[in-house]
Amino acid sequence: MPFPPPLPAAIAALKHAAGHWSDDPAVLAPLLVDWRGRFHGASPVVLRPRSTEAVAAIVRAAAMHRVALVPQGGNTGLVGGGIPTADGSAVLLSLAGMNRIRAVDPAGLTLTAEAGAILANVHDAASAVGCEFPLSLGAKGSATIGGLVSTNAGGVQVLRHGTMRALVIGLEAVLPSGVILNQLTGLAKDNSGYDIKQLLIGAEGTLGVVTAAALRLVPAPAHRAIAWVGLPDPHAALALLARLRAASGGRVESFELIPDIGLQLVLQHLPANRPPLAGHHNWHALVELAGSESLEAVLVDGLAAALAAGVIEDAIIATSARQAAALWRLREELPEAERRDGPAVHHDIAVAVADMPGFALAATARVEAAFPGARVIAFGHLGDGNLHFNVRAVAGQEGKDWLEPRRQASTTCGHDLVVAAGGSISAEHGIGVLKRDELARLGDPGKLEAIRAIKAALDPLGLMNPGKMLQDSH
Repeated sequence: MPFPPPLPAAIAALKHAAGHWSDDPAVLAPLLVDWRGRFHGASPVVLRPRSTEAVAAIVRAAAMHRVALVPQGGNTGLVGGGIPTADGSAVLLSLAGMNRIRAVDPAGLTLTAEAGAILANVHDAASAVGCEFPLSLGAKGSATIGGLVSTNAGGVQVLRHGTMRALVIGLEAVLPSGVILNQLTGLAKDNSGYDIKQLLIGAEGTLGVVTAAALRLVPAPAHRAIAWVGLPDPHAALALLARLRAASGGRVESFELIPDIGLQLVLQHLPANRPPLAGHHNWHALVELAGSESLEAVLVDGLAAALAAGVIEDAIIATSARQAAALWRLREELPEAERRDGPAVHHDIAVAVADMPGFALAATARVEAAFPGARVIAFGHLGDGNLHFNVRAVAGQEGKDWLEPRRQASTTCGHDLVVAAGGSISAEHGIGVLKRDELARLGDPGKLEAIRAIKAALDPLGLMNPGKMLQDSH
């Protein structure tokens, strides 16, 4: 059953608790629609607390008045996890005002940031002390730490450094009862019971509100070597990854797999970019090595050996920071180019690394055969098995009309192929609303039972981001 709309007394109590808020429709409007424009919500007010204590007061007021809360960070999510329902029954809780970098400890290789801190600013704060926060993605200029924690974000450096689960060493959050969880110390060894922070990482705000995180830093690598490689197929890309890992002693930082159709989209819709190679190649890889000593010779020798062995077809190595940035833009701007090209059904999936090349080819063929006119683009992080498998509509003005009646069927087809391959229907974007029903259909029954039990125990009123991940009842 849906929550009733908040009464005026409840809204007044929430505003008082927050201290900062807005009910201006012009302010609310951009916060109530997701980045892709698929999910639209409504809320009578956006709460904008400036402290953890204010968040705790908001949560207690919400519990007293039985008002659902929807936490939101940078609103860069792709599954509708930060958008309230359209009936206006939930109140939007923006963490954007809590954006301080509280502490940077280069000796201990840690940085503590509030939930609203923008990822790019965290990168800058770490860089200022000779360190690096080793998680990056295309939305780094707007994505926030709270959202990255809550979705267990990945990005392009997971291959070497892992997801947010590996990078969060401490957490501060407000639980559904209004109690503050203070676990920011980040002790390397702590066996004093359950690791509660790991319950909140990836929980999408359904178990509480993340207010700050202690993050693991690494020494900033003194040298980087970056190349763009032309390949005949994804199997050759996996073979190249194995070669470069062995040659570099495991210092491959990123390895991005991109089909030629993806590169052509970027060149078509974002014309400031230039083709990286002279000839045509069916597949491409963007490779980055990082370490304390120069790796350019390692990369040159590794690519030369791969070329002589017929593994790759061509390659270019960046000789300046400007060239390196230009190569990375070709990958980072692919989602924007795809959006400009037209509608698509987006899937963020994971399979075993060894299975990824075969899956990309076979699943593309299966889906395009099942839905004539569909144009699949499969790209992603080869080294960790994360594939963005997107079903694009037929070309032309009729694309949206063609896609909508096939949206669910194509999703079912794609996800069935993923599960048959032993993979996951969500690799790094979360479940939100978009994949909620598919998780219920395909998820491991034991895991789903545990998720429901944890949700019921920590949030018995069902006020924390209701309807996300699992269909709530209250």
